[in-house]
Amino acid sequence: MYPSLLPLIFFSVAAAFTPGPNNILGSYSGFNFGIKKSLPLIMGVAFGYTSVVILSAAGLNFIFNAYPYLKTIIKILGSIFLIYLAYKIAFAKIEFNESSKNPVKFIETFFFQFLNPKGVIVGIICVSTYVESGANFINHSAWVIGVSFTCAVISINFW
Repeated sequence: MYPSLLPLIFFSVAAAFTPGPNNILGSYSGFNFGIKKSLPLIMGVAFGYTSVVILSAAGLNFIFNAYPYLKTIIKILGSIFLIYLAYKIAFAKIEFNESSKNPVKFIETFFFQFLNPKGVIVGIICVSTYVESGANFINHSAWVIGVSFTCAVISINFW
């Protein structure tokens, strides 16, 4: 059994359910297109964020420590994307026909996770806090990845 399971769950729930780009996008898509058409977005967020956590566990933390300017680049690109996304949402035309498509696809939300400042920071913090290096590295990483994926799926569905 993982020794820090309860704190990990509390941290993951707090990180996943607080407002952020994914939750706002999920709320918008669910409200305008319904859950069925929002499934690609939901899966893109869940698998994309989980990929960020997996990469963090695999050594992304060491890369950011060696090249701290990468954090700045991710923050800038993520901020530009958020401004673009806010613009698209603010000036979206409402269509009343049933043939409207979901504006955000799986691949878009999957790769957005790598530019999402909140997601990247939370992923790195989660791994650096709850994954112990050494003999328990694989076990702790599996728990963190599993809890992160579960919280991401539940959170985006609620939003």
